[in-house]
Amino acid sequence: MIVTCQQMQQCEEAAFTHGVSAAALMEEAGKGIAQVVRQFAPRAGSLVLFLGKGNNAGDALVAARELVADGWKLHARLCCEPAAMKELPRRHLALLGSLVHFLEDATTFDFPAGPLVSLDGLLGIGATGPMKPELQALAREMNTLRTQRHALTIAMDIPSGLDGDHGDACDDAVEADVTAVVAHIKSGLLEDGADHYVGRIALVPLPALSQITGDASAEALTPRLLRHWLPRRANDMHKGDAGRVGILAGSPGFLGAAELACRGAIRGGAGLVTLLVKEDVYLLMAPRMPAEVMVKPIDDYRDVLEMRFDSLALGPGLGFAHEKEILEVLKRSKTPAVVDADALTMLAQHPDVLDAMGKLPRLLTPHPGEMDRLLRNFPGWHGMSRRTLVESLTETNTGHTLLLKGTRTVIATRGQPTLFNTTGHAGMASGGMGDVLTGVCAALAAQHIPLHQAAGLGAWLCGRAAERFVIQEGAAMEAVGATDVTSHLGGALQDLKDGLI
Repeated sequence: MIVTCQQMQQCEEAAFTHGVSAAALMEEAGKGIAQVVRQFAPRAGSLVLFLGKGNNAGDALVAARELVADGWKLHARLCCEPAAMKELPRRHLALLGSLVHFLEDATTFDFPAGPLVSLDGLLGIGATGPMKPELQALAREMNTLRTQRHALTIAMDIPSGLDGDHGDACDDAVEADVTAVVAHIKSGLLEDGADHYVGRIALVPLPALSQITGDASAEALTPRLLRHWLPRRANDMHKGDAGRVGILAGSPGFLGAAELACRGAIRGGAGLVTLLVKEDVYLLMAPRMPAEVMVKPIDDYRDVLEMRFDSLALGPGLGFAHEKEILEVLKRSKTPAVVDADALTMLAQHPDVLDAMGKLPRLLTPHPGEMDRLLRNFPGWHGMSRRTLVESLTETNTGHTLLLKGTRTVIATRGQPTLFNTTGHAGMASGGMGDVLTGVCAALAAQHIPLHQAAGLGAWLCGRAAERFVIQEGAAMEAVGATDVTSHLGGALQDLKDGLI
């Protein structure tokens, strides 16, 4: 559920009138935030608490109490004397006692080697307008620690200095790598531009605050939502039941894109994956394909119209030498199809084919540059938010799903809630990620998952796989490649089933 700050505050007040205490909520929220820290920083190191006066600081202190048992060394930067804090955070700070080392300036302190995490406990959703000078100074210090010392910054509920309803950031707003959202996702976190400050969204559920009215026309992708979309496999299932994927990809000089799409389809759970290529590519492509992939030479791509597939994927590294054939497949095939890369560019150059696809099941997966090309024939799009844009473009095409890639991937299908992805990191800003996504989505569609849900599952899984590479391998995000994402898709699927945050 996507909510406004006022709706969240009303929900909290209603819980208080029914006997729920602020102390109990703080305890539960703090423990959930500690779990988020454990997920994204599994090795103990130095934890720096940036604390305001309010209950947001109390949540941070409860999380810190939990993490001490894991071996974390606690440090704190206070905006005021402890006596000026609210009662609950003041009490939790006192309970930690000598376990907390108070700093004068975290940017000049000589932390020992190892993980360094900043926990933003300055402001909660009740704050509006510019930050007070003492809080702004601490937020600036937190950002400096992130940029100069590569600290992992985790915000609680909302990054301090960001408007919870509109996503506007004031000067020196905290730039978080992860935002541990308590109970429900606030609308401002999903606004265009807010992702620079929000980073990865991790939802900390609070059952006591589950009854709320919010925006039902949009959903953030979380395991709680997604795992119901993933079908449970029957014990007597065979490879035909798991779906047949046909992939039209690859051309001289662009073989890797086809390989990545095929690997994505395999790891996405497809029963049979067939790569269809032209004769001039076959001898180059066949030796480099995973053993599970069948590589089939084809004279005319339109032959696929007579073949039996449960889904198609078209575009990665395809080139434009056989554009007429590809456009014919897009216009005539009734098979659910994921359309990416060069196939999208073909549609941009031939808007009549895009219109002719009409109600045919198609998932279009453009990145911003490809979207710009598609929009040359769509007047008035400039200035629209990403959400408004994808909703507008799918309003008249009832069979189409549009997945607009980006830091906060957004997915729209007419008559369905608009979806916002929550996973991933900046290490995914490298070539081939979209090719993997195409293969994963095609594999999910081949398992008879509707394209809207397949797109949501694919986006979340690819983002989570990239996270797992960093966490499980102990690697820097800068080192993540698309092949690494394919190798961690199995773990991402298990995380989804386990309901990991």
